[in-house]
Amino acid sequence: MTEDLIQRQDEGGIATLTLNSPHSLNALSVAMIARITAELDRLAADRSTRVVILRGAGRAFCAGHDLKEMQAARETADRGAAFFRQLFEDCAAMMQRLPLLPQPVIAEVQGIATAAGCQLAASCDMVVAAEDARFGVNGVNIGLFCSTPMVALTRKVPPAVAFEMLTTGEFLPAPRAREVGLVNRTAPVAELSATTRALAETLASKLTAAVKIGKRSFYDQMGLPLDQAYALTGAAMVENMLWRDTDEGIRAFLEKRKPDWA
Repeated sequence: MTEDLIQRQDEGGIATLTLNSPHSLNALSVAMIARITAELDRLAADRSTRVVILRGAGRAFCAGHDLKEMQAARETADRGAAFFRQLFEDCAAMMQRLPLLPQPVIAEVQGIATAAGCQLAASCDMVVAAEDARFGVNGVNIGLFCSTPMVALTRKVPPAVAFEMLTTGEFLPAPRAREVGLVNRTAPVAELSATTRALAETLASKLTAAVKIGKRSFYDQMGLPLDQAYALTGAAMVENMLWRDTDEGIRAFLEKRKPDWA
């Protein structure tokens, strides 16, 4: 049922969202996209959550769009055109919510992250992957070039690597994905959740407001000309420096004690 597609667990300021459709390898069906979107909207307004972990139930992180659902849409008079247009628009809107979310988002990837599933991982701020995980934008193997997944992928890995993945349909094993910048950390399968949790706890221990302004500035300055990037981030630094908790953090560092953050 739709209400079971996402499972949420909150502990210590960390929200863990689990895509819960293991029988479909957590495919991004219309219903799944709607549920992820709704949960991200709730998190955007949630002041108590400092970090988000996104993971998949079962043996895969996410296998991309639901091909059976997409094929069924071809039975309409327009051969599915309106359905496909809405699907890709909704999916793109959902992906764009991830960098806009105030909290850092960590993708915890086991098994495979393919096509739009790879896009989902790449849209997160960081990725922790099992050592045997694999990443692919392999739609070309079935005649569908992964054009929308390409957007997120090309913002994480060098263009030549992305183009090779997109045109060959070949998978990157987790160690190679880490080498090219798609993955931040790898871990043995049995230690994947603990490794992800440890990273999340590190982020959650920082001043929440500083991480929030930092994430916003990180994405806002990307792609700007150098002078505009410095102007934007300089203004963010001034705002940050004027906070009471930043003053306290610097005083605590100089006095060699833990900060007393409000």
